[in-house]
Amino acid sequence: MSPKAYSVGALRALVEPFSNPMLVLEGEGRVWVANDAYARLLGLPLEQVEGHSFLDFVQPEERSRLADRYQRLAAGSPLDGRMQLYRVSSLQGQLNEVCVQGSRLLLEGGGHGLLLNCIVQPDRPLELAVAERLVDTSAGLVSARSEEAVRRVALAGLEAAGFRARLLRWEGTRLVVRDGVPPPADAHLALEALSDGRPVFGGADQAQPTHAYLPVGGPRSEVLWVTGPWVAPRHGSVLTLFAKVVGAALADANLQADGVRSRWEVEAVAEMARFVAQPVPPPPETFLARVAELLQARAVALHVVPEAGQGPRLLAHVGLEEGSPMGVDAGRITGVLLSASLREDGGVLSSEAQGRALEMLSAGRFGGGTAARLTRGGEAVGVVQALRPKERPFDERDARLLAALAELLVTLLEQRRLRAEAARQLTESRLLLDLARTTSGVLETASILDVASDFLVNLLDVSNCFILLYDEQAKLLRGAAASAAHRDLFRTVVVPLDSQDLAARVARERRPIAIEDLTSGGEAASAALVERLGEKALLGLPLTSREELIGVVMVDDVRGPRPFGPELIDLAEATCGQLALSIANARLYESLWASYAELAATRAEMVKRERFTALGELSAIVAHEVRNPLGVIFNAVASLRRIMKPEGDAAMLLDILGEESDRLNRMVGDLLDFTRPRNPVLQPEDLQRVLQDALEAAKAQGTTERPVSIHLDVEPDMPPVPMDRRLIRQALFDVAVNAIQAMPQGGQVQVRARREAHGGREQLRIDVVDQGPGIPAELLHRVFEPFFTTKAQGTGLGLAVVKRILEEHRGEIAVESSVPGRGTTFTFWLPLMQPLSFP
Repeated sequence: MSPKAYSVGALRALVEPFSNPMLVLEGEGRVWVANDAYARLLGLPLEQVEGHSFLDFVQPEERSRLADRYQRLAAGSPLDGRMQLYRVSSLQGQLNEVCVQGSRLLLEGGGHGLLLNCIVQPDRPLELAVAERLVDTSAGLVSARSEEAVRRVALAGLEAAGFRARLLRWEGTRLVVRDGVPPPADAHLALEALSDGRPVFGGADQAQPTHAYLPVGGPRSEVLWVTGPWVAPRHGSVLTLFAKVVGAALADANLQADGVRSRWEVEAVAEMARFVAQPVPPPPETFLARVAELLQARAVALHVVPEAGQGPRLLAHVGLEEGSPMGVDAGRITGVLLSASLREDGGVLSSEAQGRALEMLSAGRFGGGTAARLTRGGEAVGVVQALRPKERPFDERDARLLAALAELLVTLLEQRRLRAEAARQLTESRLLLDLARTTSGVLETASILDVASDFLVNLLDVSNCFILLYDEQAKLLRGAAASAAHRDLFRTVVVPLDSQDLAARVARERRPIAIEDLTSGGEAASAALVERLGEKALLGLPLTSREELIGVVMVDDVRGPRPFGPELIDLAEATCGQLALSIANARLYESLWASYAELAATRAEMVKRERFTALGELSAIVAHEVRNPLGVIFNAVASLRRIMKPEGDAAMLLDILGEESDRLNRMVGDLLDFTRPRNPVLQPEDLQRVLQDALEAAKAQGTTERPVSIHLDVEPDMPPVPMDRRLIRQALFDVAVNAIQAMPQGGQVQVRARREAHGGREQLRIDVVDQGPGIPAELLHRVFEPFFTTKAQGTGLGLAVVKRILEEHRGEIAVESSVPGRGTTFTFWLPLMQPLSFP
């Protein structure tokens, strides 16, 4: 070791003149100084080299050895003096072999350094470099865990050695390049290499071979196509050996994948078995969704055979709901594999032709599939199939797994069938109990009929039930009730008793009549209902009580022709007998209740009339006794104004006297209006005109200093409305004046008129909406009370008179002011159909 102590500058002056790489390491192994030649060797700027550990710039496999060696040298071990050989990789990926000789230096400050002189070895022969690269690649194939990883490592190693390579796969009828490009023009040589198991060289248009086909072997029929400047028959053994290594790696990866796949399949089937064995069997759609997840399928479908001799039908599917904007025909898509899979045991894979058909029918969403037959007792009961895009075809392992899952699916369907049968029997028992409770405890015909309709659908296992009641006066059968699916539709049905309709025949003959196949013609039924509901079979049953015809019950089946056996008809007749007796009892109760209600209404009306008569007499007396003094007061005030010509306080007092007298006179008038008996004269009137007259008068009287607008909206084609024009105009006028006066700051009054179903009949609805402060919720229920008012000068009789006018028209009035500060809405309802009066 030189006794001279070197500074950084001295070291840099020492190493910089040399053309070969040189560097100085300080005590911890960091590069203290390096020359430009060393930086060029690494392909890095000098500032990214100095200050970093020298171990960052050697191959990973040598770092541990060199780190251990440097620690020994730093601890004082003597230098060997021999050249040390190791490899350095540049940033661009170039690998160089370097011979290194070291010597110790004394550094300023008392520390020691290590001067390394590097000599880059010349390039080795190309053949040796290529062979080493293939050996390195072969070593890398050992760590590849899948077939795709093996292929990827092999192709990358060949490309790193200076070749271009592709893998060709034999699919039974043709060679396919894995990356999707067309196969080479002389691809027939690949078949020769496959059949003979030896390399075959190509490039007939050149003096030397340009490429070679190497049989890979392994689990697939694959050929390695290699091209490059080094391809020659003398190197065939090296390339063949590499191809065999690739084949062995593929076989090992396939074996490992098969083992992993087998364990995964066992676990998947066990998990599905636990899933199926739940106390409540899951629906088929949930099972199919799990199958899709296991097989990574885009869609899974289930077909079942309902009965022996019948064709399969699509029961459930997942993944077929979405599709192209034009929609997807699930039946046609799943029908591609259906017939073939019904004939074969185990799982089957789609053929090339079936893949093309799937691709065309699904607009490119699917291009391949696998299917498995469901069997029970040796008989085919259905098919389950899975579909994928063309780019991800299924293989035999997928088909085998689907066949195993198909057996679990059979178990699931059987469990659901048994559970459904038990549930059906329990439901029937409950329905019988509910019907007994309803018919014994309910005395309303409508409730009895609705419950009975739904009950008969479940009891007889039919599609729909309709009940028609007999109108003896009109000699008609009228639709009274139906099962839930068509309840509103059937209430509009009317069947004359003398028609040839099946319901009329059942009513006339008072016996059950069945039509087991409506598609073949024969006995008459309602053609319109048959076509609309899609009925295939029909059964009519009479409802009679004590030899009196109550009505007819009709049940149908839209699933197909069906025989109605004697046992079913007997059960239906017994149920209908109980139903007829319940209807008769309910009618008696309803008749009695109607009589009581009519009596109570008459009594209430009489009491009301008596009260109004008494109040009217009292009002007439009060009006007579009050208006006489009022007349004197009015005359006296007028005379005083004429004689005195008052000014100041005297004029103000006379004005107050006149206003209060006028208010008292109006109160007497309102009291007389409220108590005066009226019989409205109902005539058809033009609603638009009545509304306009009332609103114009209200605007003229009620307008404040602020601007007020009135917006009228009447439904087009509104028919004439039966009303007493004068009374309705008065009611609208009073409400509109109130609305205008409720907006002292101005605003808009909206008046809307339209037809609406209310109280079980079509009525005219008129809404008067203002933008005033609204009415407090605690006062809403009192607005129609006589003498109740929130105005300083109001009498409290205006809205009471309006309510009485509406009641005399058999109408209603309501008020709504749900949000404070958001205005008030008064709503009138007037019947559109009621008897007219003679003027």
